[in-house]
Amino acid sequence: MKIRTITTGISLQSSVDEDKIKKASEFNQNAKAFFEQNGYEVQEPRIASNSWEEYLHGLKDEEVVREIQKIEKICREQDAGFFNIGYAGTPSKIKIIPGIIKNTSITIFCSSKIGDVKSGINFENIKASAKAIKQISEETGNGCGNLRFCAWANCPPGIPFFPAAYHEGETSFSIGFECSDLVMKAFSKSTNLIEAEENLKAIFEEELGKAAELAEEVSRKYKIKYAGIDSSLAPSLDKNESIAFAYEKLGIGRFGHPGTLAISAVITRVLKSLEVKTCGYSGLMLPVCEDFGLVERASEGTYNLTDLLLYSAVCGCGLDTVPVPGDVPVETIEAILLDTAALAIKLDKPLSARLFPIPGKNAGEMTEFNSPYLIDCKILKV
Repeated sequence: MKIRTITTGISLQSSVDEDKIKKASEFNQNAKAFFEQNGYEVQEPRIASNSWEEYLHGLKDEEVVREIQKIEKICREQDAGFFNIGYAGTPSKIKIIPGIIKNTSITIFCSSKIGDVKSGINFENIKASAKAIKQISEETGNGCGNLRFCAWANCPPGIPFFPAAYHEGETSFSIGFECSDLVMKAFSKSTNLIEAEENLKAIFEEELGKAAELAEEVSRKYKIKYAGIDSSLAPSLDKNESIAFAYEKLGIGRFGHPGTLAISAVITRVLKSLEVKTCGYSGLMLPVCEDFGLVERASEGTYNLTDLLLYSAVCGCGLDTVPVPGDVPVETIEAILLDTAALAIKLDKPLSARLFPIPGKNAGEMTEFNSPYLIDCKILKV
């Protein structure tokens, strides 16, 4: 089990609040060192802000991009790692996002809000978000820019995982793990779903309980609020820790075959029942291009995009890093986002969609990401 992220949330009043960004970065480095001293491998710490609409209001489109470039520069100078500028909640702001992605580096992430339980589906934001996804794919290398953008519905503040992360209120931190190895361990010694659930719960209770105690200690030491652990099961790029291959240890069949939905429900039930302080999604993640086994099964055609939406009904994230043909119509992307939002609102759960239209590529062809964060995969049909 690795710590995927220590994410510190801050509320900005302007784009040049360098002191607040500096303090968050210093805390992240201290927290990273503390966890490493206690035996954890920690990946890139992250900072998430409140919605950029709040601290960049009243500016022209090109001025917004320049202000975000200033944030990027501060982050680089402070060695702050990844920075999420929060979400855009209006069509006029969502349309700026392709320019933000095009004119910044991997440092900057963002998202759009397409609905919640209180206000329902935001159809105009869905239209704007679909156009943004399409434009980003056409203006960034191999469509990779959409790694840094997603559209979400019903997501709360305090999610540590990017790009859906955003913050509200006083400064706080949360933790997200890369822990598919725990599922592999639990399922490898299980002969049925009942044993699998019991073994998985015991392992997660033990491991996350240890981490939670350390997080509370960090909070007391540095006097920064601890928001909790996002217990979501984020996978690994390591073939031996694939979540898809972990499913198959139960002998029910390949990932995507009948039984996949039931296993997804078991995992999610465990993640929602843990006796630790949780936040964010706290559910199963199935990011296609971030898991070796998911890539392999997608290439074999054992599941498709509709199946992933079905699994989202019982898991935690939605559609994540899903490669689709480059010529996918904007209207089709709209429909996918609409389905995601409808599911999130009907079930009152957080779901997001991070889609990768791949320019010049058709369904069944391979992506060519050339990215340390993604595994190349056959493009799914839509």
